[in-house]
Amino acid sequence: MGAAAALALTGTRAAAQAPPAPAAFQPARHDQDAWLDKLPGRHRMILDATTAAGAGEAIGFANNLFAGNSAGYGLKENDLAMVICLRHFATLFAFTDPLWAKHGKQMASMIKYESRTAEPPSANPHNTAPRAALDGLAKRGVHFIVCDMASHRFARALAGSGDGEAVYKEMAANMIPNSRFAAAGVVGVTRAQEYGYSLLFVG
Repeated sequence: MGAAAALALTGTRAAAQAPPAPAAFQPARHDQDAWLDKLPGRHRMILDATTAAGAGEAIGFANNLFAGNSAGYGLKENDLAMVICLRHFATLFAFTDPLWAKHGKQMASMIKYESRTAEPPSANPHNTAPRAALDGLAKRGVHFIVCDMASHRFARALAGSGDGEAVYKEMAANMIPNSRFAAAGVVGVTRAQEYGYSLLFVG
C-alpha cells in the first residue's frame, strides 16, 4: 500500500472513530414556568429588583422600556413581554394596601424603606393614588414574579410569636394584579432567561 493510500485510510479510520458532536443544550421545561412562554410579545425582558429602592427603579425602567420601544421602533405595548421579579427586600411591594395598612410600619423597617412623610406607610407606597404605578404596569401587560421564600420569611417575622402561616395566607390573598409566586425569586429569574427573557438587574 502506498504512503498516500495509507495516510488516507488512517484519516478515514480516525474520522469514523471521532465522537459525535454534543447536541446543543436545551433546558428542561416545567409546568410551573409554562406561563412565561404564553405571554404575547416580540421581545422578552425581565427586570430583577432586590431592594426597596430597586422596586421603584424597576417601575421607572419598565416605563422607559415601553417609551423607548415606542419612540425608537414604533412598537406597541403588547409587543413587549415584560416581567418584574420582586424578591429579597423588594418582595413586600407585591402586596396590596390591606397588608400595608396592618403591618406598614414593621414592613418598612424590615426592608429599610424610608417613607417620604413622617408617618410610616399605611398603603403600598408604589401603588397609591394619584399614581398607582404597579396597577398601572399590570394594565399595560406587565407580570410580576414574587419570591415565595422571602414571603414566608417576612410572614414569620411579622407574626413574631404568632402564626406565621396565617400571615402568609393573608399575604397570598392580597397580591398585586398579574403576580404569582415563584418558589424563590432567583429561580424565577433564571427560568425566565431560559425562556429567552433578557435580564435587566435593577438593584
